[in-house]
Amino acid sequence: MRHGATEWALNGRHTGSTDLPLQPEGEAEACALSPVLSQQTFAVVFSSPLQRAQRTCELAGLGDQMQIYDDIIEWNYGDYEGITTAKIRETVPDWTVWSHGCPKGENAQQVEVRCANAISTALAVPGDGDVALFAHGHILRALAGTWLGLGATGGQLLRLGTASVSILGWERETRAIQRWNTPSTGNF
Repeated sequence: MRHGATEWALNGRHTGSTDLPLQPEGEAEACALSPVLSQQTFAVVFSSPLQRAQRTCELAGLGDQMQIYDDIIEWNYGDYEGITTAKIRETVPDWTVWSHGCPKGENAQQVEVRCANAISTALAVPGDGDVALFAHGHILRALAGTWLGLGATGGQLLRLGTASVSILGWERETRAIQRWNTPSTGNF
């Protein structure tokens, strides 16, 4: 699950480690996840250490199961923290986080290592229960790309709205996307 809306998410500013709270509409989005997620049992619930992900998890009704997991913190935007893509492109034409990375921050290869670790951790959870992740737009897109064998840059092909539900799973023995970018009012 991606966290609910924050001020910077609403105005397109790259929000990595800046620990912004949810906006009122982000809290409403997070609350809307509760009826959907209450239909599911999770073996483990992981959240990014940032408050926007933790608060989304709490409002979605899974706060009592939440475990903080550092590998799913948002992309480190370094010098581009708080800046929009349009502003970055004034000095670096055609910049994307996927192709250029971020000065004094992370690039796609570094993020892919964290994604691979998160996938390994999720697959190692005992039993056959599902694993919930509450995190952020770019890291979840990179995680999905890594899951599919496309690498972190495969995430550039996936759009992801705030407080959305996505399900990574299997088509027989092949990793697949079962559901992607489902709004909080959707069903599993």
